[in-house]
Amino acid sequence: MTPDFHTSLRSHAFLKGLSEGQIYELSQLAQEASFEPLEEILAEGQRSSAFYLVLSGSVAVELRTAQYGICVEALGAGEVFGWSSLLDRQDTLFQVRAREHTEALLFDGGALKALLRRDPVLGVEFLQRTLRVVAGRVKATELRFAEMCGIRV
Repeated sequence: MTPDFHTSLRSHAFLKGLSEGQIYELSQLAQEASFEPLEEILAEGQRSSAFYLVLSGSVAVELRTAQYGICVEALGAGEVFGWSSLLDRQDTLFQVRAREHTEALLFDGGALKALLRRDPVLGVEFLQRTLRVVAGRVKATELRFAEMCGIRV
């Protein structure tokens, strides 16, 4: 682990406030990932296998059908996606596509789940933070549907 990589974890908004020991444990699982503009990162319906921390750039969280696509939310540095990788046998609910060159840290969902089970204090904190992300995604989806129905929000 390079010092800059450790610094990226320590300074990421999602992980702010975690102990150095918790950051170290997470650093043992982290992998660098980069995506080019319009690159599909997660496809709706695929089995989710990774949790991502966005370091730079941005991604679009989209609902897609054969007839249309809706950007539910744009995520930038300090935000996360891939929360369904923390659930057993959960397919991805949204498509995620890079909007521009994007750098992220990737955590294998299985390895991350195992760490969270071994360290229940980290597990509870991480899952509470993840639940806030899920609640935000639900709210963003509600807002997009309200807009589509002509309801002023």
